[in-house]
Amino acid sequence: MSTFDNREEAFEKRYVHDQEMEFRAAARRNKLFGLWAAEKLGKSGPEAEAYAEALVTAETSANADELVFSKVKDDFAAAGVEQSDHQLRRTLDELLETARRELTKG
Repeated sequence: MSTFDNREEAFEKRYVHDQEMEFRAAARRNKLFGLWAAEKLGKSGPEAEAYAEALVTAETSANADELVFSKVKDDFAAAGVEQSDHQLRRTLDELLETARRELTKG
């Protein structure tokens, strides 16, 4: 195997690793976002966990970010919880960074 082949294989492995980490970070972010939203909706304990897990499963579908955002936005509207789109998206972004830090720590 040539040096070029070794480099190519290393880049491919790194790409796969990075994609896997992003998937895991997004799933973790969705759980954190679900727990945050559940608290705003007055849910706690197993009910909050179930709500958060429902958002984690959305990660496996196309447009997962928009599905998660829309579900929480709709649930907030139905429950009369006031949160702007900007606040929801900012919270999603902040929680993604939190999830990435948690994954890199261990």
